[in-house]
Amino acid sequence: MTRRGPTALTSGWMIGKVTLADNAADGPADPDRKERDAPKSVTIAYIAESAGVSVPTVSKVLNGKSGVSADTRARVEELINRYGYRKPAGSNRSNVIELVFRELKDMWAVEIIRGVERVARQHRVGVMVSEFGLHESKAPAWDDTVSRRPNCVLSVAQLSEAEREQLTAKGIPFVVFDPIVELPDDVPYVGATNWSGGRTATRHLAELGHRRIAMISGPEGQLCCAARLDGYRSALRAAGLPVDPEIIVHAGLTRDDGCAAARSLLALPERPTAIFAANDLQALGVYQAAREAGLRIPDDLSVVGFDDLPVVAWVDPPLTTVHQPLTEMAVAATELALTLGRGEEAPQVGLEIATTLTVRASTAPPKG
Repeated sequence: MTRRGPTALTSGWMIGKVTLADNAADGPADPDRKERDAPKSVTIAYIAESAGVSVPTVSKVLNGKSGVSADTRARVEELINRYGYRKPAGSNRSNVIELVFRELKDMWAVEIIRGVERVARQHRVGVMVSEFGLHESKAPAWDDTVSRRPNCVLSVAQLSEAEREQLTAKGIPFVVFDPIVELPDDVPYVGATNWSGGRTATRHLAELGHRRIAMISGPEGQLCCAARLDGYRSALRAAGLPVDPEIIVHAGLTRDDGCAAARSLLALPERPTAIFAANDLQALGVYQAAREAGLRIPDDLSVVGFDDLPVVAWVDPPLTTVHQPLTEMAVAATELALTLGRGEEAPQVGLEIATTLTVRASTAPPKG
């Protein structure tokens, strides 16, 4: 099942709606004020506003988390005790993981879904797949998610501060899969070793003897692409090769964008002998541009991708690529989300899974 709605990114934790206990042990100093000021049923946002702090801060206090000053903790706890607030039981959440994509259209998503479903079957949990769209929208997509009260949410690439606070306020835990921007320290996430993957790919080409190695990076500002580009630069420096801005191109993570970027690189007076692409789809675009230019892979041009999607083993020639363990990452992210959904302490908040180089027939030493 797919839907469309908003987008963006940041952080979060759990805990949500709190209710006024009928038999609170510790009443406020002024019972009349309690009756006058407090609604009969309040949200965690109400507590935060009363204490003059953020929703995640109140969540940390309610969950016994660190990262809150002693004075702030005491102020929040005083309000909790004054009004007899208690955390809601998690039993009113459904036995479903909601997997949220911003864009659901290529093979990359299939690998993630495969990993999520593998874990869901083991735990007898349902999976709902949602597509919210790449841009901000007025559509109440997250309102729908919150009203369904899934056991947990696994959000691919992005999660905005507003979205995080909506989930936090309703006690719905979440994990960000392969985040595209830097996250606060307390945000649960699972990613890959993008920097070392970029370094390994470039080092492979340098060890083959290539001296003019171009890179088609992804959109500027995306964390994973920036890390792969930094790894590329590091490998060039380690090999004693210059980092030439002329042969570094930023492009979208699609086949068409990769093709357009490769055309510009191959049209240079001194064209590169090798191209490292930020993902496999871009690399397939490089194949197209090379054919158009009358170049043979790998005789005239070596190509390396990133992701290791199943299809790249079947192209001609099979693509050398950095294996990003998408399915294994999805397995780990789902296990983490379910751990949080059970109200248990996660062994670690952030996890990066190692990438490896898969060498196939698209790379060879340069001619001459």
